[in-house]
Amino acid sequence: MDPMDQSATPSRPAPGNASDPTAAAEPPPHAPERAPDRAADAVPEAAGAPAADPAPEAARTAVPVRLVSAPPHAGTHALFVDVGYVYAAIGLLVAGTAERRAFRVDAEFLISSLIDEARAVFPEGRLLRVYWYDGARNRVPTFEQKQVAELPDVKVRLGNLNAHNQQKGVDSLIRSDLESLARNRAIEDAVVVSGDEDLVLAVEAAQSYGVRVHLWGIEPAYGMNQAEPLVWEADVTRTLHHDFCAPCVYQPAGTGPSAAAAASASAAASAAAASGALPTGGTPPTFDQVWRLGGKIAERWLGARGREDMAGLMPGPRLPENVDKALLVDAEGELQFSLRPHEDLRRALRNGFWDRLNQEFGPLHGDS
Repeated sequence: MDPMDQSATPSRPAPGNASDPTAAAEPPPHAPERAPDRAADAVPEAAGAPAADPAPEAARTAVPVRLVSAPPHAGTHALFVDVGYVYAAIGLLVAGTAERRAFRVDAEFLISSLIDEARAVFPEGRLLRVYWYDGARNRVPTFEQKQVAELPDVKVRLGNLNAHNQQKGVDSLIRSDLESLARNRAIEDAVVVSGDEDLVLAVEAAQSYGVRVHLWGIEPAYGMNQAEPLVWEADVTRTLHHDFCAPCVYQPAGTGPSAAAAASASAAASAAAASGALPTGGTPPTFDQVWRLGGKIAERWLGARGREDMAGLMPGPRLPENVDKALLVDAEGELQFSLRPHEDLRRALRNGFWDRLNQEFGPLHGDS
């Protein structure tokens, strides 16, 4: 063969050829093939060259990955409260009557209790807000509804109240809010406190956007107080029992002070003011505080004395002397401050009282 022929295959040096120190020993015939030793074959990398990944691709993908799951109920939730249902059910359970005029519910305490209950269900969740659906004649808010509207994280929605004190249009308001929030991905969980079958469509609409609907109900005094189709449609149901509801009710029918007791209290307070037992100096309450107190006392009297009795004060413009004195006594007892030297504050008290009655019965006269 021509030694200059470069196309010829060069002969491999014989095993162990001393003239070629780089020659590797050939394995004996029929010996099993040895796996390459990466440690032995490793060559120091040149300075500045990127380090090679020592693990093969299969080993890299086989490394187990620890997955950290999100805490339960970590999303946003909102409460949708059907006030007509809640008040009627609580009245039957606690006061023995669904007549709203026969008892009073501490709305602020009830809302706070509902928020606490939701916090227990969604420990890692965030409350968007409480939607408070109630009825009012001509959709003009009552004194209580105005107070609720001023609470943080609460939005009052008013339907109409017909001549039979029945709410109209509340279910459509709930559906509109629930579907809008679900469609815009504003909530992951919706707590609906109601029993109205008309809300089935609202629940279905929210669920179609991936929202879980939690239906809460008041413990029934007897039978059921929630429509079965609504219960069936909900994802989760929950019952608020008597122990939850009872602290929210005050001044049930028949528990208010009698006229004799009121007269006795009036006489005692008058004597206390005359003897200087009530402070007359110091910083007096503000006009707004006294005005609000007048409305609060009117609200309390509506429950204690009854709506018919309070309607006898119409049309005004002046309060009967015994009623005016009882109003003053109640206010001074709560303030622990005598209003007798402050004519402007007494006027504010009466105005607040009349404003509350105006919400209940229609236009009356204030500023007496």
